[in-house]
Amino acid sequence: MKLIKNICLIGVVTALLTGCRGDLMDLTPYSSISSGNMWTSENLADMGVTGIYNRLLADNVAYDLYKFECFGVSADCRDRDYALTIGNITTSDGLFSGYWSAHYEGISRCNDAIANLPNAPLSESKLNRLMAESKFLRAFFYYKLNMMYKGVPLYLEPTELDDFTKGRNTEAEVWNQIITDLTDAINTADLPDKYAAGDASYGRATKGAAYALRGKAYMWMSEWAKAEADFRKVGDLGYALFQGGYKQLFKEANEQSDEMIFSMQCIGESGYGNSFSFRYGSRVTFGSCWNTYLVSTDFVNTYECVDGKPFDWDDYIPGYNSMSASARSVYFLRDGMTDDEKTKMTDDGADLSKYLDSGNEARILAAYANRDPRLQATVITPYSQYAGANSATDYTYTLRWPYRGYDTADPFDVKTDTNNRFYYLFRKFVAEGASEIPNRTYSPIDIPIIRYADVVLSLAECLNEQGKTDEAVQWVNMVRARAGIALLNSNTYTQVTGQDNMRERIRNERRWEFAGEGVNFFDEMRWKTLHESKFHEGAGLKQIWGTIQYSYSWGGDQLYNWAIPRTEIQMNGNLKQNEGWID
Repeated sequence: MKLIKNICLIGVVTALLTGCRGDLMDLTPYSSISSGNMWTSENLADMGVTGIYNRLLADNVAYDLYKFECFGVSADCRDRDYALTIGNITTSDGLFSGYWSAHYEGISRCNDAIANLPNAPLSESKLNRLMAESKFLRAFFYYKLNMMYKGVPLYLEPTELDDFTKGRNTEAEVWNQIITDLTDAINTADLPDKYAAGDASYGRATKGAAYALRGKAYMWMSEWAKAEADFRKVGDLGYALFQGGYKQLFKEANEQSDEMIFSMQCIGESGYGNSFSFRYGSRVTFGSCWNTYLVSTDFVNTYECVDGKPFDWDDYIPGYNSMSASARSVYFLRDGMTDDEKTKMTDDGADLSKYLDSGNEARILAAYANRDPRLQATVITPYSQYAGANSATDYTYTLRWPYRGYDTADPFDVKTDTNNRFYYLFRKFVAEGASEIPNRTYSPIDIPIIRYADVVLSLAECLNEQGKTDEAVQWVNMVRARAGIALLNSNTYTQVTGQDNMRERIRNERRWEFAGEGVNFFDEMRWKTLHESKFHEGAGLKQIWGTIQYSYSWGGDQLYNWAIPRTEIQMNGNLKQNEGWID
């Protein structure tokens, strides 16, 4: 039984216990029952700690990790409703305040648990385990805050609303506290190394998760040797790469594989599932979904060929790169277009002199057929098939252009919320058929927060940063072998030429491996590469052939240190703003 089912059981209690500060950070979750009474029985203590895990379901924590994909390299938001990507974000933006308050609410719950669990009627072993879990979760929430704001107030005890007046601790001080909490968790004998699939406690914090998170914190501190040691320990505790196929890793049947170290537990009930399928899926996904988030055209072009050769359109269609974006749309047109369709595409700028009435689809399919298999597992590419549904009936659809409008009859085109444009769509986390999810807004598939591939590639990065590039190659090759792509140093294309070259290879490997998972944006922030990788010249939401719908604009290097929310500074005059931001 998933941990999230325990959260369901305390839903009513949590509603009674949770107070609110409106648009300001909610740091007093226990208002209806006093903190002292909350911890007077074992059952209430269990519910108190489970209430901390409940924060993973909150916006800006784990529930909506898809949102952070459009801030990184792999995705775009078709609604253009994020000020961060168009360069006009301010200190009053809800992204900053929502992220801040969501994580401090988690910290508040952790502090209440850590202070009061010793008074609860618990066995020594259970007390030790729950304390370790609470410290792990406090470290997790502070980790996520410190990544973005680079120094936040440290509150380590339950605090009354009027007493939230601390100034910011330094970034280093926050990292050190995170390390302290995680070290305490690791040193707790009663915290399990890992939970086996099917265990009633699966989804709770473990030593494996604590080592992985501590290693990630050390990476932010550039403590490469310490991070290396922690990442090695994770493998020693029994975690491993899933070998049943990359695509299948993200199915409910495999959500408790040895690769999953820490994940947001989901069930198919309203309020307790994930909405990735809803936000990534199309109108022919079960429940009729919205494809709010689209796979970046520029990102798709980065996927290597299966032999490791960098992809180049000119290798498949000579002269493609020199054509205008609108002219080369001809290559993406369906076979057997009608005269009206040809007229419309000509008016839109397509060079119909290069159109093949029969064979146009096959020509473009060849450009995707021999690529890194993770591309097809992650993305619905032109003229590939997708197993969708209409109501309770399964159908096999094909992504074609232009769309002809038949959901339950030939030719079964993929229908989207963007039928007037042609975009890449996500396949990863998107429901297949009518049986995978009970409702479009609450998929039961767990969302990975830390998985072993992250540990493997992080270990490779640590090794390379210490000059151990040859060993780093071995660890990256573990992930490439699972993906089914040529190993590094196996041919001319994959030859590693030094530490700098390996650094870029590791970064690309992470981009491909974690596409759609809400990981990349935080990587780019740590590497300080967001400007070049996301906001390069010509970047923006594009149709598959490159026609740009709207452009991105870099707001300035202050984006690497998020703005302290204006509302928090107004409430607490001791908070100082990050450099480059104007309140």
